[in-house]
Amino acid sequence: MAAPTASIPMIRTAAAHRVSTSGLVLAVASALAFSSSGPFIKPLLEAGWSLGAALLVRMGVAGLILSPALFLAIRRQRGFLRRHWKLIAGFGLMPVLGCQLFFFSAMQRMPVAVALLIQYLAPVMLVAFVWLRTRKAPSALVLWGSAVAIVGLVLVVDISGASFDLLGTLFALAAAVCVCAYFVISERAGDDLPPLALAAGGLLTGATIMAMLCLTGIMPFTAPAVSVVLAGVEVPWFVPLIWVAAIATTLGYAFGVMAVPRIGSRVASFVGLSEVLFALGFAWIFLAEVPAPIQFAGGALILVGVILVRADAQSGADPRVEAPVLT
Repeated sequence: MAAPTASIPMIRTAAAHRVSTSGLVLAVASALAFSSSGPFIKPLLEAGWSLGAALLVRMGVAGLILSPALFLAIRRQRGFLRRHWKLIAGFGLMPVLGCQLFFFSAMQRMPVAVALLIQYLAPVMLVAFVWLRTRKAPSALVLWGSAVAIVGLVLVVDISGASFDLLGTLFALAAAVCVCAYFVISERAGDDLPPLALAAGGLLTGATIMAMLCLTGIMPFTAPAVSVVLAGVEVPWFVPLIWVAAIATTLGYAFGVMAVPRIGSRVASFVGLSEVLFALGFAWIFLAEVPAPIQFAGGALILVGVILVRADAQSGADPRVEAPVLT
């Protein structure tokens, strides 16, 4: 009788490994999808589209694509919205609307690289918050991983010669807080709150709020029928917009909220740093913005930092139990 009993931990370990591996794949896929948004949105904004118009279409189309998951959850669970409306509304306000609005506002006042650097302080902010909240110091692997990843991020975004802008910095910090909320709220998804239903509800909430801001004139709405150049080819305005809404945003949020419950908010937030590397690649391909050698070195350091943080998770501590809880 001893053999079956001894095999139970091995079965659980194998199952946990499969969940963790699938979570890492989903997290990388999410970062890859999100990373294409900037290089495709930037030409539209330069061609005359307002930020409000671009974000409204982006969130609205993605929310509609994922909406069947929300409607299915509502049909299957009595009182679904009554139990989960706070998390869904919070997801729509911060990870969806707040993150995009604050980041693009910061980008308009400072170099994109600096805004990216500040926004992607989110993983370190999460580590620091948990440290303060639990009074439990992170392991040496987490601290070293955080330091190495941030050094790599500084090299990747190449902030040399950037000027300081206080309001832009505050916008970027607000975007970083919203990124933290994205990982923390996503971690609450599960059987009772399906990840895709959370993403759909949040996107539709963000789109509704943005529509109200545009209707009242708080956010300008300008959507001219222009052409933009991508990879040296002139294309109509709807080509980049369909890609950003139907592919980048839909898959980015869908894969992201599915990944975080599997690997925890801490590991997922560090894997999310790969979005910066993928964004460099998309900018290289479609906007002819060639990365410098130092940026490739920074990418290697980010990878080392993620590996160190991931190694700590594999050493026995489950990062999913350390995340702050939002109610």
